Amino acid sequence: MYLFRNDYSFGAHPKVLDAVARSSAEGNPGYGFDPHCEHAIQLIRDLAQAPEADVSFFIGGTSVNFTAIAAFLRPWEGVFCPQTGHINGHESGAVEATGHKILPLPTGPDGKLRPRQIEAALPTYEDVHLVKPRLVYISQATETGGVYTRDELEALHNVCRAHDLLLFVDGARLGCALAAAGNTLTLADLARLADAFTIGGTKNGALMGEALVIPDPKLAEDLFRIKKQRGAVLAKGWLLGAQFEALFTDGLYFELARHSNAMAQRLQEGLSEKGISFYFLSPTNQIFPIVDDSLLPALREVCAFEVWGPAPRMGQTVIRLVASFATTEADVEGLLPHFPL
Repeated sequence: MYLFRNDYSFGAHPKVLDAVARSSAEGNPGYGFDPHCEHAIQLIRDLAQAPEADVSFFIGGTSVNFTAIAAFLRPWEGVFCPQTGHINGHESGAVEATGHKILPLPTGPDGKLRPRQIEAALPTYEDVHLVKPRLVYISQATETGGVYTRDELEALHNVCRAHDLLLFVDGARLGCALAAAGNTLTLADLARLADAFTIGGTKNGALMGEALVIPDPKLAEDLFRIKKQRGAVLAKGWLLGAQFEALFTDGLYFELARHSNAMAQRLQEGLSEKGISFYFLSPTNQIFPIVDDSLLPALREVCAFEVWGPAPRMGQTVIRLVASFATTEADVEGLLPHFPL
């Protein structure tokens, strides 16, 4: 069985597992106040060129998203979000459960939000009887593998500044976005252009874990208290710190992301050579082939994948194939013959 269902089907890279194992017998302080977290925080600050940034660790993407948004917003404030954004389509109302309304905006196949959409939507919410937009949420990479360029992020930053909006970047797959071919955006750019962003470990070689980076520490005031209140503080916090310490030592984080992208791109190229079209040509580790419905039963026999949704043409379906740090060239070359010419 070829496993392309997602990028968190496997445990962790051996170097990450080794770091966790070594930290296990040390007797570290709890709640993230330990040498591993401190070192990982410094590594991230250095890469982001943000020496004053507040950096904290969370177990998963949903907990960091709803905790951060709840911390940043007042009770009557809401969130502009791509309709396909993770907080809108895959988190069971977690953000709304904190009392903050999501205001979804439509996107194209790349999943990207454009400044003109934000500017067009703002007049609707001038009525004081409605929720006040205060934060713009985007994913980098998007849920369909789109990657915001530096210019695109700069444009979003500018429109947010012009309208007193915060910009929050969900980086669950940030590694693959930064490692995508042709990308020039860096962690330092994110620290300059976003009010907050996350660095995903769960989908890039960690057992679990996301880092929340807030370049201006004033925005992070009392974050630990609301993190604790929302059940997002891990008592054995060094287990997260040790993983990020390993990921950001000697470039491992980016090495794993480049590998995931390379495997997915080889698969995308191989399928293209067979005449298969795509919902969106992703430069990251997620690809979205459009296949005939008649192929699905046979494909399920040999491959774990996700059905993304119906294709524009009747009788076809968009599926998602995801490569990870554990995907091998043999996996890719072994799967390709199961797609007909």
